[in-house]
Amino acid sequence: MNVDIKKSASHRRRTKIIATLGPGTDDAAIMEKLIRAGVDVFRLNMSHGSQSEHEKRVELVREAAHRAKWQVALLVDLQGPKIRVEKFENDGVLLSSGDHFTLDADDPFTPGDRTRVGVSYSRLPGDVSPGDILLLDDGLISMQVQSIEGGRVHCLVDNGGMLRNRKGINLQGGGLSVSGLAEHDLPHIKLAARMGADYVAVSFVSCADEIHRARALLREAGSEAALVAKIERVEAVANLEEICDATDAIMVARGDLGVEIGDEELPGLQKRIIRTAIKHNRIVATATQMMQSMVENPVPTRAEVLDVANAVLDGTDAVMLSAETAVGKHPVKVIESMNRICLGAERHFESEGNIRQLNVRFERIDQAIAMAAMFMATNVAVKAIVALTESGSTAQWLSRVQSSVPIYAFSTNPASRRRMAMFRDVFPVKQDSASEDADVVIGEALRTLLAHGAVAENDRIIVTMGDRMRNSGGTNSLRFIKLDVDGCARYGV
Repeated sequence: MNVDIKKSASHRRRTKIIATLGPGTDDAAIMEKLIRAGVDVFRLNMSHGSQSEHEKRVELVREAAHRAKWQVALLVDLQGPKIRVEKFENDGVLLSSGDHFTLDADDPFTPGDRTRVGVSYSRLPGDVSPGDILLLDDGLISMQVQSIEGGRVHCLVDNGGMLRNRKGINLQGGGLSVSGLAEHDLPHIKLAARMGADYVAVSFVSCADEIHRARALLREAGSEAALVAKIERVEAVANLEEICDATDAIMVARGDLGVEIGDEELPGLQKRIIRTAIKHNRIVATATQMMQSMVENPVPTRAEVLDVANAVLDGTDAVMLSAETAVGKHPVKVIESMNRICLGAERHFESEGNIRQLNVRFERIDQAIAMAAMFMATNVAVKAIVALTESGSTAQWLSRVQSSVPIYAFSTNPASRRRMAMFRDVFPVKQDSASEDADVVIGEALRTLLAHGAVAENDRIIVTMGDRMRNSGGTNSLRFIKLDVDGCARYGV
């Protein structure tokens, strides 16, 4: 199966789209429409659904991607140790400003009422002090800690509202001593490995050690999936550099992060996180409520349009949808809308004119080759970059430089092609030739691009490759060529 490189305007988009699976995507026809509309990565949220539901959705994704002939990655998002209230006797209570309310870690299982509710996080009483502000249900409800009695945290409601079962609790300013991996994540890591996940996201990361532990567990389960560190805690912001060094990708998870740091700090911090991730050569996705109104409405608000566009202009690799596709009424329309917004923003995206300003750190030969290719691309008129890559790492290094030149990454490895589906500016293509002759492989790649209209006669093209084909991490050479009408290359012109 080869990929139709110029198949539609949606897939000429450089920024990638992540869509969350759920009841709204369970129809096979809808799934295929989502892929054709522009989904590059499907997210499986392990906070919701059973194992059988997860497995059925993954099978649906693989079948639809095969029919659509498109590379689609799978991201398994671990639930993590999110602190939540437990269940109420009547599914929820209406709290008013001035009410006294107790969060009870001593008795998490007795159903809650208007005066108390259980909390499964036993260390909550030790993590808070009188005067602290607790934010519930993504900050919609707030209450101040008045006193602590054993395992009971007595609070005074500041901003009230309807508090329902299993809603989250955050401490304003951060400071809850939870680890990024919870006990219930361990079987989900094994499930992710069995399902062939391309990415696994670790929730509520606070330090690099949590990423190292997750990677060890994932490898032990037999998976080579890339790790995504979700930045949603104050502690993660403080340790951002070390987390970037430890992980493969970063997600700006704006929901819990905004609750902890305050909404007014979020826009500037989003830009900082994206810049830091790119500096560390990491993939970065921006998430949470990007098109939230489209859960109900068929068109986005102007504020949502600007939110998505600004993330694109910031340089994010991917923008993510959650409830909008998982349970929304218009899953296909929301993908079509996000696709149009990304394309519109990309027309105004400024390429990086001076590669010396990038602070890119060379740690491997393939990184140096990639940076040399991008230096040429930013200083010479080039139509395309062709990366002959087994692992996809060269394509990743290439994509860290802001450029208007598309990167066509040819690989024989289907897992690498799926993983590259989340790289900005990168279009993964199946390499059919098993030849060890570099000239044969280059010729096939150029003819493929020519046949699909991605390049034309006399176009200049940069090719990165290794001396030995199909050798992972072996990219060590670069060619600058001009294309003949029959797909033959003229070198050094």
